[in-house]
Amino acid sequence: MKSPTLRVAHVTGERGFSGGEAQVFLLMEGLRSRGHANLLICPPGSGAEREARDRGFTALCVAMRNDLALGAAWRIAAALRRDPPSLVHCHTGRANWLGGLAARWAGVPALSTRRMDRHVKRSFRTRWLYRHLLRRAVAISPAVERRLLAAGVPAQRIRLIWSAVDPERLRPGAPRAALRARLGLAEETRCVLVAANLVPRKGVDVLLEAIARLGPAARSVLWIAGDGPERARLEAAAARLGVAERTHFLGHRNDVPDLLEACDVFVLPSRQEGLGVAALEAMARGRPVVASAVGGLAETVVPEETGLLVAPGDPAALAAALERLQGDPELARRLGSAGAKRVAEHFLAEQMVSAYEALYREILAEVGVTGRGES
Repeated sequence: MKSPTLRVAHVTGERGFSGGEAQVFLLMEGLRSRGHANLLICPPGSGAEREARDRGFTALCVAMRNDLALGAAWRIAAALRRDPPSLVHCHTGRANWLGGLAARWAGVPALSTRRMDRHVKRSFRTRWLYRHLLRRAVAISPAVERRLLAAGVPAQRIRLIWSAVDPERLRPGAPRAALRARLGLAEETRCVLVAANLVPRKGVDVLLEAIARLGPAARSVLWIAGDGPERARLEAAAARLGVAERTHFLGHRNDVPDLLEACDVFVLPSRQEGLGVAALEAMARGRPVVASAVGGLAETVVPEETGLLVAPGDPAALAAALERLQGDPELARRLGSAGAKRVAEHFLAEQMVSAYEALYREILAEVGVTGRGES
């Protein structure tokens, strides 16, 4: 007998749009393809609202100014009472509180996904959140899972579900040679790519120092795809280090698959990282990855097998890893091939959606509900 259709209300409190929001939509698309209904609850004017409209998802806009915006929680609860979903899935820290409270007031079970590898304070507030508002806490990597356990979240309430990629969405628009020609890359030029929000924890400043250590004789250029509050400071650093001519700040890009196809190596020099989906995307396209040995990155990138790991904040080690790949094309090819295989085995969107669907049904069985959705 066919399982009942689900209706899931997803809550995010972020105004911007980054990797976490991309994962929310990857999940929603997967659920929709299986016949489930989705509602997105997000701040008005947010990147998530625009994306929802573009993709044909229903969006409910609620201003969420802080974690204690009880009026926002009340408005969300009222919407949940009018048209009760099967579950509420909270995707950010603020959403945990406001969505969790709203779900409790509306009598709907809630869960959360934690994507950040940051310290979780061990406190009464944390205990109350994860023991009384949320029935499950999903960690996207073992590193995040350890943070939750250290904060006192009961192990039986934690589930590990890796973030994922959809290789079909990563297909480039043209062959590699054509893309490199269009993007102005000479055949002998080595292209190093980083795709990240320009914030301190992404460590792009460390990568600039590494590129400076390589020197112009390395014939390497650096592409920085992404934008953020650190851009002006990073541009000034590139000029100070003498690498401005070899560094291209590309801003926000919608053609990341083309950039991945054209580049030679992908770098993610983060100081902190819950998982690092950008590295998974590069691996899916068969690119060798150099990354910091932090958080989930140290668990998704297998050193000497799918990429090279270096200590965070160490430009000398980062430069040495880049030089090693440049001097050993066979190693670069082997790492890229193994990375694509690893993604196919462990990090596909279908696998992530299946895991969430199973968790939703586990929670509903626990509370004695079969689902609220379209038949």
